[in-house]
Amino acid sequence: MTDTELDAGQRMSLDELRADQLANLKSTVTKVYEKVPFYKKAFDDLGVTPADITSLDDISKLPFTNKQDLRDNYPFGMFAVPREEVARVHASSGTTGLPTVVGYTLGDLDKWGSLIARSILGAGGKRGQMMHNAYGYGLFTGGLGVHGAERHGFTVIPISGGQTQRQVQLIQDFKPDIITATPTYLLTILDEFHKQGIDPTTTSLKTAICGAEPWTDEMRKEIEKSFNINAVDIYGLSEVMGPGVACESAVTKDGPTIWEDHFYPEIVDPYTGEVLPDGEEGELVFTSLTKEALPIIRYRTHDLASLLPGTANPNFRRISRITGRSDDLIIIRGVNVYPANVESVLFEFAHLSPHFQLVLTRPGRMDEVTVEVECREGVGAAELDGLGGLVAARIKERLGVSSTVTVLQPGELPRSVGKLKRIIDRREGLR
Repeated sequence: MTDTELDAGQRMSLDELRADQLANLKSTVTKVYEKVPFYKKAFDDLGVTPADITSLDDISKLPFTNKQDLRDNYPFGMFAVPREEVARVHASSGTTGLPTVVGYTLGDLDKWGSLIARSILGAGGKRGQMMHNAYGYGLFTGGLGVHGAERHGFTVIPISGGQTQRQVQLIQDFKPDIITATPTYLLTILDEFHKQGIDPTTTSLKTAICGAEPWTDEMRKEIEKSFNINAVDIYGLSEVMGPGVACESAVTKDGPTIWEDHFYPEIVDPYTGEVLPDGEEGELVFTSLTKEALPIIRYRTHDLASLLPGTANPNFRRISRITGRSDDLIIIRGVNVYPANVESVLFEFAHLSPHFQLVLTRPGRMDEVTVEVECREGVGAAELDGLGGLVAARIKERLGVSSTVTVLQPGELPRSVGKLKRIIDRREGLR
């Protein structure tokens, strides 16, 4: 991206950025204190008022916000504007309780579109290019969130997730330059290319912008090599905005750059809530600085990462590769394991595909984990003989946990058109 493509927020000096952040933080804190009963009570319970925020460091005086807080105020109790000023509503799936509901004013949607455009340009896209959008539409923020690119010179193909055969057809027929999808669904599209006998390296695609779930550098290499494209990581979550809170640069590929003129990041100890210095791993926390309908204060994302110095955008910090989620942690006989840890081991074996899941059981008094992973197409019985045992031994060596590894044939595991569920918990009475 050239200097002429940088917007006003990206052109600020570091001093200007910090002054802008503080002014917007003060404004946001005042707004939620006056307009959102939940925050007024939370501030009062801590004995803090908007007048106490005189520096960015004072953000640590403010209360955290959790997903449960949004559920407790379902559906519109967290909105800071009258409902009639809300132009759009999104919500989570609500599979584990009431959905979390978020709203956007027209001003919010304009800012969102601008940040999506900023993200795409940084990811290597160019205005005028065509984008095949395979994120899900509807209440999920992914599809319609990325759709804001059409306001900034990009042509958007709103195919959504699913209809995988048609995805391949439209990529062949429309010849898009960019594809957006969850990384695991992009691998499902890759499988369909192979199934149809089409070489995926021959498509028009140049850039993949993947997000909505943690993925490893090994998976990035798989995508890039298989499609002959650049793949970058976009980060977001509906409670903070949606996709475009941060995005990786195609030049550096060293973690998503946080758009700090709109979102203030912190890393905290996931157990104590203590703020950790940049460079240390902990739980990622965000405060929105410019949102109108649903400003959020110190939202605990459960994503585990660290804050790193800026590179492609020097004044904006980066998110390290997300190692997992604090709520995705599984503990097997005292050993902490995240799905991403297992994924890194599986990629060491050329005969295994990226499609896997962890199945938890408790046949007796102890928890057990089975890794179900598919082999690649064309792998024969000779290559599979004893492979599960070798992989289990490697997992034990690398991660310190005993497991059973079951190698399945291609296509045996369920495919996801959105966020893939990696952990299947079949322990009785623990779900």
